[in-house]
Amino acid sequence: TMLALTLMVGVVIDDAIVVLENIYRFVEEKGMDPFQAAIEGTREIGLAVLATTLSLLAVFIPVGFMTGIVGRFMSSFGLTAAAAIAVSLIVSFTLTPMLAARWIKRKKEVPSSEFQVPSSETEETREITELETRNSELETGSKAGWFYSKIDGSYTWLLRLAMRYRWAVVLICVATVASIVPLYKFVGMAFLPDEDESLFQVNLKGPQGTSLSATQSMLDRIARDIRAEIPGVKNTLILAGFGRGSGSNNGFINVALQPLSERKQSQADLINRTRAIAKKYSSKDYQVTVSASSSIAGSIGLGRGGSSVGMYIAGPDMAKLTEYANAMVEKMKQDNAEAEKSGRMPTYRDPDTSIEVGNPEVRVTIDRTKAADLGVRAGDVAQALNILSAGQITSTFSENSKQYDVVVRAEEAFRRDRSNFKYFTVGSSNGGTVDLERVIKIDEGTSPSSINRLNRQRQVTVSAGLPPNAAESDAVAKMEKFAADLKMPAEYVVGVTGQSKELQKAYEAFLYAFLLSFVFMYLILAAQF
Repeated sequence: TMLALTLMVGVVIDDAIVVLENIYRFVEEKGMDPFQAAIEGTREIGLAVLATTLSLLAVFIPVGFMTGIVGRFMSSFGLTAAAAIAVSLIVSFTLTPMLAARWIKRKKEVPSSEFQVPSSETEETREITELETRNSELETGSKAGWFYSKIDGSYTWLLRLAMRYRWAVVLICVATVASIVPLYKFVGMAFLPDEDESLFQVNLKGPQGTSLSATQSMLDRIARDIRAEIPGVKNTLILAGFGRGSGSNNGFINVALQPLSERKQSQADLINRTRAIAKKYSSKDYQVTVSASSSIAGSIGLGRGGSSVGMYIAGPDMAKLTEYANAMVEKMKQDNAEAEKSGRMPTYRDPDTSIEVGNPEVRVTIDRTKAADLGVRAGDVAQALNILSAGQITSTFSENSKQYDVVVRAEEAFRRDRSNFKYFTVGSSNGGTVDLERVIKIDEGTSPSSINRLNRQRQVTVSAGLPPNAAESDAVAKMEKFAADLKMPAEYVVGVTGQSKELQKAYEAFLYAFLLSFVFMYLILAAQF
């Protein structure tokens, strides 16, 4: 909103200046009364001022109706700018003429008695010559007169040239508009700028099954090295058990820096130095990554500290999804390796997938044939297992105007050991109870820590960070090429997600606003002229 008001200051005064100058011209050149000059001057220039203002409105109003997250930023800008322009039109047609009618004064005419008749023809000729010389100096000899005469001459020449070769001018205009597409592809684009918020994040992902205490210990060691080796660190905050997977093997460190004015190195430089520390702890089992935090990304729901580019792969088979995602990560790593060999900045930082396979689990399979013979329903088995492990609310207990749930669950000692299934029973429709272990089979296995879905399809996300000042659009284009090279079957769908998705939305929204402005501009000018 403030940006729009700041930029519109020039536009707001422009309409008033045009009207005021025309009124002043009527007073000075035509000797008209200021009140009448305000009416006639405004009427004469009104159509041109209206056309200019409505053309600007046609540009900014479509910007105000942009959609997506970018629309939440740009709508305030577009609508505020449009409102300021509309107010400037109202002021220039009402307040400016009224004040001009009151404040502009005509120069007093010099009485004829003040003129002295020249005593001779020679003296009269001399005075006329001096006046002509003075006028010539004012028109051509002075700096202002020479400067504006050059502008006037150049503009007149260009105008005549443009009117003589009209089709050439039209073709040049069309070519200029068409050049936007290749220029956009050539120039890099990012959804959010690189920021120095004096805060960055170190993320840790350990092997599946890592205990919370082991994750905490690893994070403590990394944080201690950061505080000792990185200058300008204000404090570190460790959170174990949180992160992308939110399991006990995940965690992160928030590293707060001194304000920018109190440190010599930028946040990007300190992040690069922290990456060297992270490499010491990265191994086949542990993955340590460093990324900048963004309060803007967090406030609009794009996550913090994470990845600038992301792409999802959705399909029916989880094993295939994992295979394709890992293949894409390998291609991104190969691209980085080739960039480093040629001396270029790597395109991606810390490419990774959202899938974490290897979470240990105990699988309970119901022997349905035996359960049917014993009169045990599958739902009763599931309920018994639920009471055993998670517990079930059976009633409530009230005390001191507070109500508490009463939960029935097996004691800790019995929940820890799977051999204790023999102590639990399940009801039978034949009457009596049946030992739980008689109708179930127990297997050990591994599984993903979580399964995400998109439109009822399982999905895996491939994401990566970007180096400073990198073009997000170029990185996304490469990822789309890598996905196409995998030649996945038709039932597997690929698309951008997160910040990359918002970048594409922003591009589409700007294109829509541009086309809408183009149409509105034509309609307004065609209606008026």
